[in-house]
Amino acid sequence: MQINLLFLAVLLCSLVQNANATHISEPILSEPKTEYKLGEKIVLNGWVSYNDQPTAEVLLNFKVIRPDGTTAVEQSSPSDDSGHFAFEFDTNDQIHGTYQVIITSHCLEIHRHICTYKNKTLAVEVIED
Repeated sequence: MQINLLFLAVLLCSLVQNANATHISEPILSEPKTEYKLGEKIVLNGWVSYNDQPTAEVLLNFKVIRPDGTTAVEQSSPSDDSGHFAFEFDTNDQIHGTYQVIITSHCLEIHRHICTYKNKTLAVEVIED
């Protein structure tokens, strides 16, 4: 009987410990360009790292903040089958200055309840031609 209680106690402790686990994925940019001419498309490529491996189907949020602090665009899309992502933002009809591009990893759907949201912020300078 005591062995069964000890086993049950160990089992419960391991379940409680796993309840606090987190899923951490992170967007990794691949050689980002940080200066564009007004009218050019800002193009960012990268991959989603989970346990240092590219991971497919991880939802990413892309947000671009203009130099005046307003949001230019916000959109979401998942990483592809090989764990990579691409984001484009057209600077036509925008103003010159420093833009902040924030890429946030929202984890796999099955891990949303234990997700730690990690992001990358890149300052991009848009200059007049």
